[in-house]
Amino acid sequence: MFWISVVEVVCLLLWRRMAVWSLWSLLLWGGLLPAADTGAQVQGQVGGSVLLVAERPPGFQVREAIWRSLWPSEELLATFFRGSRETLYHSRFLGRTQLHSNLSLELQPLKSGDSGNFSVLLVDTGGRAQTQILQLKVYDAVPRPVVQVFIAVPGDAQPPKTCQVFLSCSAPNISDITYSWRQERTIDFDIESQGLFTDGQVLRVSLGPGDKGVAYSCIVSNPVSWDLATVTPWESCHQEGAPGRASYKDVLLVVVPVSLLLLLAGLLSAWHWGPCSGRSPTGAGGGSTGKEGRGLRRPGEMFLFLK
Repeated sequence: MFWISVVEVVCLLLWRRMAVWSLWSLLLWGGLLPAADTGAQVQGQVGGSVLLVAERPPGFQVREAIWRSLWPSEELLATFFRGSRETLYHSRFLGRTQLHSNLSLELQPLKSGDSGNFSVLLVDTGGRAQTQILQLKVYDAVPRPVVQVFIAVPGDAQPPKTCQVFLSCSAPNISDITYSWRQERTIDFDIESQGLFTDGQVLRVSLGPGDKGVAYSCIVSNPVSWDLATVTPWESCHQEGAPGRASYKDVLLVVVPVSLLLLLAGLLSAWHWGPCSGRSPTGAGGGSTGKEGRGLRRPGEMFLFLK
């Protein structure tokens, strides 16, 4: 029994060593194979999941498979060897990979730094091998944009009762996005490109009395998400030029002269009553401090006033 146990242990160790050597041979073989053409591009969203599909030709019976990350660093992610799937390899994807029965690799949850190139090496039962390369691009979710309305200064050539506005759209803390505009409640949603500036981020429109209820929407999007914000710009025009509403220029024309007059009146009053009152600053408080004779002036002053 002792020798039988020894033989079993030796065979088990030899089998594991052969398995390791076979795996390293596959990795070396994959490195020596000619570079495969870049395959499909896969897109994912931060916090979501993505499936990297291993395409197999008809009749291709997979015996071994190896998934690797090629860029920005080369790392072993998952293997299929002798019918066993393994994903517990030390990499930045550790704990976030799942190798499905069809040998497709799922990554979740995605992070912004997961973008890069991935490869899968497939070997069939006849020893044929093929390599596929996939490009993964991970995008952030698009936040709700912010639209600001700016009123243009009226010019001589501007028709009466019209309003020129600039709509500025921005999405904070995000890149790789596209801006587009649409006019709501119209059959034709397209906006003329002549009124677009800064890669579509700013829109110029001319409004008249018939555009009081017209709304414009700014759409911010990337390949995996989108969001929009809607404004009615005529409301800003109405507030700017409505009858009975004072603009900031009118307010300044009234407030500044009145303030100057009040300031001048205060200075004249201080100059006139200061010398004529005959009081020192310490006596103005009406307290018990000071000489006794100074306190006796009050009745006399009141008597003269009553006379």
